[in-house]
Amino acid sequence: MRFHDRRTAGRELGLRLMEWASEGELPRVVVLALPRGGVPVAAEVARALGAPLDVLVARKIGLPGRPETGIGAVVADDPPLFDRRTLVMLGLDEDRLVRDVAREREELRRRALLYRGDLSTPDVEDRTVILVDDGLATGATARAALRHLRRREPARLVLAVPVGAPEAAAAMREEADDVVCLRQPPDFMAVGFWYDDFEQVTDDEVVEVLNERRAALPPGG
Repeated sequence: MRFHDRRTAGRELGLRLMEWASEGELPRVVVLALPRGGVPVAAEVARALGAPLDVLVARKIGLPGRPETGIGAVVADDPPLFDRRTLVMLGLDEDRLVRDVAREREELRRRALLYRGDLSTPDVEDRTVILVDDGLATGATARAALRHLRRREPARLVLAVPVGAPEAAAAMREEADDVVCLRQPPDFMAVGFWYDDFEQVTDDEVVEVLNERRAALPPGG
């Protein structure tokens, strides 16, 4: 069953997480979106939970010549995280990917400045962190993001996505305390296949959504 769009998927995901919240399982929660596609989804989750929304900017490192295929990812100033089994299988090494990493890190910094400006990164220590994206394909970006967050010592780390490849969702259970993946079709193919409307999210849309959510919360909320 496909989702109409990212907002619809986010509302369904929010309903699932509200069940946990009603049982007191999500104290001191903060919702972090992987931009750009994860932002509309995460906005609905944050609205459902009455939680603050922010972004964790991560960049996929794509296979040379096939950038849509993730073989690694980079987050903040962390070293790049590669799928080493894939590198070996393809006869690649990190030295051949230095330029790709540099390019993605530069784009990461551009987006972080655009989305967050001079706002400090949210404090996640001892908090429940819900990391949201619009889907999970290889899991390369989510894995790098989860490991980055784990080093910041949250009380509980949850990955929440509307749809994902079953093997990727299973693998993420090694990185997160909990994984919520509403649809895990065996014939997954690609994230966009499971949305009727999968138009690319723009930078302007990300900024608008973040500003809306910040304005909806009381100071310190």
